[in-house]
Amino acid sequence: MKSSNIGGQAVMEGIMMRHKDKYSIAVRRPDGEIELKVEDYKCTFGNAGIWRKPLIRGVVSFVDSLVVGTRCLMYSAEIAGDEEDEKEAEKNAALSEEERAAKKRKEDRQFKWLLYATVAFSIVISVAAFMLLPYALASLLKNVGASEVVITVAEAFVKLALFMGYMLLISRMKDIQRTFMYHGAEHKCINCIEHGLPLTVENVMKSSRQHKRCGTSFLFLVMLVSIFLHFIFVLVPFYWVRLLGRLLMVPVVAGISFEMIQWAGRTDNKLACLLSKPGLAMQKLTTIEPTEDMVEVAIAAVEAVFDWKAYLKEEFGWKPGEETNENS
Repeated sequence: MKSSNIGGQAVMEGIMMRHKDKYSIAVRRPDGEIELKVEDYKCTFGNAGIWRKPLIRGVVSFVDSLVVGTRCLMYSAEIAGDEEDEKEAEKNAALSEEERAAKKRKEDRQFKWLLYATVAFSIVISVAAFMLLPYALASLLKNVGASEVVITVAEAFVKLALFMGYMLLISRMKDIQRTFMYHGAEHKCINCIEHGLPLTVENVMKSSRQHKRCGTSFLFLVMLVSIFLHFIFVLVPFYWVRLLGRLLMVPVVAGISFEMIQWAGRTDNKLACLLSKPGLAMQKLTTIEPTEDMVEVAIAAVEAVFDWKAYLKEEFGWKPGEETNENS
C-alpha cells in the first residue's frame, strides 16, 4: 500500500477530508443534496519551522486535529440539522447589509471562542479521564500495601479498561453509529485509492474499512506508550510529583505516538503490522460498513482536495478505463 497522505474525519452526516493545505467538508443535507465546502488549512500555532520537528509535530498535529475537527463538527451539525426557521429568516431579511455584516462578525467571534473553549475542555477532560484518573484509582492499592510497581501495572489495566469501555459504550449509541458508518466510508475511500483502484462507489464499497493511520489507532497507541513511559516514575518518592509528572508527560506521549503511527502508515514491514494490529482491532468498534449514499459523500470530500487520478497514474501507472490487479 502506498500512502496518499490524505486523511479525514467523520462528522455529522458527512466527512471531512484534508490533503496538504486544503480540507473539505461534505455533508448530506436534509433534502438529500450534498453540501460541499473547501477551506484553506492554517496551523493553529503558525508556520514556524519548529512546529514541523519530530515529536513536536505530533503535539501540533493532535491540537490541530481537535481544532479543525471540532470546527467541522459544528459546521456539519448546522448543515445536517433543520433549516433556518421562518422567524429567523424574516429577521435577517429585515436587516440592512451593514447590519447583516455586523451580525455575521459577531457570530464569527462567538463561534471562535466557543470553538477554542470546546477544544480546551476536551483536552482537559481527556487528560483527566485517561491519564490522571487511572493512576488515582490504582493508587488506592497502596492502602493494602501494594508497591509502586504494582500500582503502575494496575494503572495500565485501569487505563485500558476505561478506554475500551468508553469505546464500547459509545459504539452502541444509535446517533454515534451513523457517524461510525461515515468513519467507515472515509477509510474505505482512502484504502481504495491507496490500493490503486479508481474512486468509484463500487470500488470503495469493496475496500477495507480499517486503516493504520486512523485516529482510533493513534489514541490506542497513546494509551500503550503512556503505560511504558509512566514506569519512569516508579522510583519517584512523592505522590504529587508522580501525578504531575504524568501530566507533563502528555506532550511527549502524543509526540512519540504520532511518529509511530506515521511510520506504520508508510510501511508494510512485519513490525509495523504487529504494532498496528491492536488499533486495527479497535476500529471494528469505531467503523461500521457504510451505505452507498454515505460513500458518495466521502468521494465528494476526497475529490474536492485530492486528485486521485493523478495519484493513481503516478503511483500505479493507471490509465482511465483500466483496472489494477491489487486487492484492497
